Amino acid sequence: MRRPAKTARPARMIAFHVGDMIHARCAGAVTRALKAVDPTASVRIDRATCMVEIEPGRADARQLSDAIRRAGYDPVAA
Repeated sequence: MRRPAKTARPARMIAFHVGDMIHARCAGAVTRALKAVDPTASVRIDRATCMVEIEPGRADARQLSDAIRRAGYDPVAA
């Protein structure tokens, strides 16, 4: 008897507006902070709009927000 194939769960996107992230160095610091909390997360940063989009592997929104704060930035849920 065959078991039904497992389907991948759709990734949930978590987004933050980080208005004080204005330089490439800032974006790098935010990415490093997020990867330290969730190494498998996919992180996309748009410096023009100050948006950070994360497809987390294991971290939740609070953990990700706290990581951005610890890096010295002020995330606002988008």
